[in-house]
Amino acid sequence: MADSLLNMKAFLATARAGSFSEASRQLGVAPSVVTKRVGQLEWSLRATLLRRSTRRLHLTDIGERYLDVIRQIVREYDEMATGILRSPNELEGHLRIKAPASPMAIDLAQVLSSFQIRYPRVTLDAVLVDRTVNPVEEGFDIVLTMMPSSFDGVLEEPLHVYERVLCAAPSYLARRGHPRHVRELGHHECIVFSPIGPAWTFAGRNGVTTVAVRPHLVTNNGALVIDTLCAGNGIAVVSRAAAAGKLKSGALVELLPDFHVPDLWLKALVPATRSNLARVQTLLASIREAFQGAGG
Repeated sequence: MADSLLNMKAFLATARAGSFSEASRQLGVAPSVVTKRVGQLEWSLRATLLRRSTRRLHLTDIGERYLDVIRQIVREYDEMATGILRSPNELEGHLRIKAPASPMAIDLAQVLSSFQIRYPRVTLDAVLVDRTVNPVEEGFDIVLTMMPSSFDGVLEEPLHVYERVLCAAPSYLARRGHPRHVRELGHHECIVFSPIGPAWTFAGRNGVTTVAVRPHLVTNNGALVIDTLCAGNGIAVVSRAAAAGKLKSGALVELLPDFHVPDLWLKALVPATRSNLARVQTLLASIREAFQGAGG
């Protein structure tokens, strides 16, 4: 195992540096040693990982495919070795997190800051984006999402339920009128949150109705949906928590309350290979605790 690990580290250093000589300087060994280790790795995999030229080394297509896999193997081994040397109660390492850019019922910055103050040896990389993300393919330890997507090799942990509401600004309603039934939404200017799409489902006294709306504006950012609604530019389905302040002030008005919009669950997507890491589970517990404290 030790030789295989050294071979993989030599490959990673060479792929990063683009030359055997630079990789050897980074690793503190002779260039011939790095060349030999990469060759041994290629022989064991029965594949050519690097394309050699007079000026620079380049990854082959197979090398590109193996790069992330080998990086993950080395990363997990190093984390295991570090964990053996340290107290099992001392969290250490790196976490890469994706969360919605749209407003949530908790202050994520406060959650992450409190977590790092308590566990200063954990570093964080937080990416805020409103789109579907496969944590395995994009290298995330935790993906917070309200999207229904599922992926192979990824565990789903429910965190919080979001009530949703159909609403518009009084200025829009004064201009276009109030819809009397969800079927009339097809004739209105609708703002569509692109991860959810233009098929809106409602539960009424007579069962479930799905309406295919005609998007007046499409965006992947939930905050922009709220701002556009307040500007009087259409009707949208939004999180009640995100719109609570605007609904309370009268900037937005709830529409058709007899037609219930199905709730959305905020869930955590965690690669199965990362789910048992103590720092992953501890951060998830901190996020759940924050939602319980928020009561929303």
